[in-house]
Amino acid sequence: MEQQLEQIREQQKASWNKFSAGWGKWDLLLMDFMQPVGDAIIQLLQPGGNNMILDIAAGTGEPGLTIATMLNGGKVVITDLAEDMLQIARDNALARGITNIETIVCDVSDLPFANNSFDAISCRFGFMFFPDMLLAAKEMVRVLKPGGKIAAAVWNVSEKNFWVTATMGVINKNIELPTPVPGAPGMFRCSKDGFMADLFAQAGLNNIKQREVAGTLKSKTADNYWEMTCEVGAPIVAALSKADEAVRTKIKNEVYTLINATYPAGEVKIDSSALVIYGEKTVQ
Repeated sequence: MEQQLEQIREQQKASWNKFSAGWGKWDLLLMDFMQPVGDAIIQLLQPGGNNMILDIAAGTGEPGLTIATMLNGGKVVITDLAEDMLQIARDNALARGITNIETIVCDVSDLPFANNSFDAISCRFGFMFFPDMLLAAKEMVRVLKPGGKIAAAVWNVSEKNFWVTATMGVINKNIELPTPVPGAPGMFRCSKDGFMADLFAQAGLNNIKQREVAGTLKSKTADNYWEMTCEVGAPIVAALSKADEAVRTKIKNEVYTLINATYPAGEVKIDSSALVIYGEKTVQ
């Protein structure tokens, strides 16, 4: 089992590094899209003062960079599995004049920090991809100080996330893809109501709460939507690679038709839904 988990981690590391250029290119659009979720995480964690904050699976740096601007004498440690994503986070910090951050490449299942190191932990859209989610949650609890807070976000059900299903739905109609292994890493793996709350409880957290947060992908045009999804979406690229040129063209045309029919006024603004889950570590 450990060998299988390690294989998944290495595949994910390679994938996120490969697609980091796309994430860098579309960073402004994507961070605007995900900002409501980051804001909800920050509202729950209430960071400030000399807090030590850990931001896990932070990718290009959010919400960790915004949290860093709220501290006075505190620090944010931003981690991710992919070094190339963290380079974008460092570039973003430099551009914004943020100096109280540190970036560390590491695996969430084996965090390189001592017990009781952090006042709060954020994790925006990471849990769905962790090979062992319970182990990841327990590691977070281990490095969290007693009384510390964790807030994490995952995508809600597919029916509420047309920004994903618009493309993947068309792909599934045109390409026979392998049936996913139950519980395998994926976008909607944590979307079942109560799933993350139960995971937090198993990891030993208390005062657990969950809320739904809406977002809007303001891609403006079908062109931007298609290019962005093909440049940041590893599952989409992997699926399209299994098709010949004619089928890929057919899929693209059908996605354009669907997007333009859904947004006939020409302003493509796609709603999304995420779940933000909060928990606290017991005071010893």
